[in-house]
Amino acid sequence: MNNILDGKKVSLELKEKLKQEIINIKDKLTLVDISVGFDEATKVYVKQKEKMALSLGYNFLNLHFDQILETELMQEIKKLNQDPTITGIIIQLPLPDYLNKDKIINTIDPQKDVDGLTNANMINLLNKETSLVPCTPKGIMTLLNYYKIDLIGKRVVIVGRSHLVGLPLFHLLLNQNATVTLCHSKTKDLKEYTKDADLLIVTVGKKDLITIDMVKEGSIIVDVGINRFDEKLYGDVNKDCLKKARLMTPVPGGVGPMTVISLMENVKDAYYLQKK
Repeated sequence: MNNILDGKKVSLELKEKLKQEIINIKDKLTLVDISVGFDEATKVYVKQKEKMALSLGYNFLNLHFDQILETELMQEIKKLNQDPTITGIIIQLPLPDYLNKDKIINTIDPQKDVDGLTNANMINLLNKETSLVPCTPKGIMTLLNYYKIDLIGKRVVIVGRSHLVGLPLFHLLLNQNATVTLCHSKTKDLKEYTKDADLLIVTVGKKDLITIDMVKEGSIIVDVGINRFDEKLYGDVNKDCLKKARLMTPVPGGVGPMTVISLMENVKDAYYLQKK
């Protein structure tokens, strides 16, 4: 179908480009993925990242703990910060409730924070300074750019205000001179916002939150949601919306592959930041 924003296709092209770029790097790039607990989905995501990293020639280390004290985990991160052979560090979310997610993430050296989630990188993003950008927002912006979608003056509605996606996307889109509205769980009459959006980005995690009557004819829709139901994956946007959209990301095969390749690009970028 020609009205698909094909993240899988674009990510494969970006992977080949990245392979050519890292040929010139004499050091071996190493990504460390830290996970805690027994979340089944986490295991799947770690394996996806490992497969991609190894295919690019990176070293990949999954530092897994069944259980660990917060102070001990922070100490482990500090050791990785000081190790010159470690290029990038990510904390696999979600963490168990007994651990302070923000405190742990902010223990990572911002130049090794390849998920782009430390306060330092967020502040740099807000100030339009050099930063490692969160992977999903970066992947979305790359996808929109690949399809030559002009954002200047466009009415953009984001549904979801997470630090992982919604908030950084808000600022990235503003930086492209879009007119951006950020909706969330407390927004009243959500349809009144979404039906006027030239570009609608939905990142909530609720199957079929957006239905065909809530979208504008000829709009562009980016569906970030991943919802498992009856052993199948669904987005936040009902597939019928494709009938009205000019372009729309599929689930799976849209934003997911762009997130993973963006992480791998961030590892390369982190290397150069550390060499400055």
